[in-house]
Amino acid sequence: MTPTSIRPEPFRLYSPEERARRDATRWTLVQGVLAPVQFAVFLVSLALVARFLLTGEGYVATTASVVIKTLVLLTIMVTGSIWEKVVFGHWLFAPAFFWEDVVSFGVIALHLAYVAMILSAAFSPAAEMACALAAYAAYLVNAVQFVWKLRMARLEGAPA
Repeated sequence: MTPTSIRPEPFRLYSPEERARRDATRWTLVQGVLAPVQFAVFLVSLALVARFLLTGEGYVATTASVVIKTLVLLTIMVTGSIWEKVVFGHWLFAPAFFWEDVVSFGVIALHLAYVAMILSAAFSPAAEMACALAAYAAYLVNAVQFVWKLRMARLEGAPA
């Protein structure tokens, strides 16, 4: 037996059936549209948060931008769970996207913590913005996870 004959099969993100479902569902397009929209909202909001932290100006606009980012995040999470159900048969935590979903819940928790902070009016604007920055850092980690999976899926589907 040669070393190449005992190599484990490479991890496959999608089975042929899952790939066919992924390619056939409209939820793939929805995710493909929402992901860059969310990233654009993130960039605008991040700039507003940075401006507020540097100058102390624009609190209302900054707060609105983080709330909008949170709403877009919740929208992409709900539609993403529908996508996972259609493609993998799981509402969330399909094996291929388990860790992305775990991190997504942390991202959502941080965004919702921010919303709770502003609704309670019990925190300083600086504390609120610190929470927003933590949420945004977690979001970036999650975005990198999904871009990596997108890259894996493209490489997996490329002809040999």
